[in-house]
Amino acid sequence: MKAFLLAGGLGTRLRPLTDITPKCLLPVQGIPILKIWFDVCRQYGIDEILINVHAHGDAVRKYIGDHKENMGVHLFEEASLLGSAGTILANQEWVAQERSFWIFYADVLTTANLNQMLAFHETHGQIATIGVYEVPDPSRCGIVQVNADGMVSDFIEKPSTPVGNLAFSGLMLATPSLLKAIPPTSPADLGFHVLPKIVGQMAAYRLRDFVMDIGTLETYRAAQMTWPGLSQSHDHGGARV
Repeated sequence: MKAFLLAGGLGTRLRPLTDITPKCLLPVQGIPILKIWFDVCRQYGIDEILINVHAHGDAVRKYIGDHKENMGVHLFEEASLLGSAGTILANQEWVAQERSFWIFYADVLTTANLNQMLAFHETHGQIATIGVYEVPDPSRCGIVQVNADGMVSDFIEKPSTPVGNLAFSGLMLATPSLLKAIPPTSPADLGFHVLPKIVGQMAAYRLRDFVMDIGTLETYRAAQMTWPGLSQSHDHGGARV
């Protein structure tokens, strides 16, 4: 199975740490974030990954060369940032024939059982399935409303007056039909430009496990104390390919 690992952001909220180190190579409890994601993908049978980068591309390329092992890892360098959706559209041929593919935000840590999320996605048969979880500050997130059938009935990115605290986690499963909803303009963002367009055609999977967006200095430092490690993941029941 294939996955986009979105790592192209400048990491401005993590400065000065990202002045010389790409965000995806910052360590959590001594382990680079990219290695954590490589381990997640191996655990769940995801054997092809496309990583987008903008700054510090040479450092990321070297790390991939030293640590990709038996995975197919493709590095997509963006001279100018295309946005989370723009990266996917620029590489649409890579996933055009897939039944489903993953989209991960690289600055998210999670112990979620991805096989359970995949089974939920396949059962619901929608354009996409997003992982959702409760957050303390919904004004900083994409906020979701979900109906009794598990379908997303509303999605607002970073609302000024949030109606709830159920947020998009940065974990997502998509089908090639998602590509039709991405505008050709650049940059194009999933939260602002795509997910609101597919409300009613998108399912929400509630994450009960550890999820943390470590995109700020505050949350990055908190992760050093609270990240339980992948050993805390639930039994994943074998790889899905």
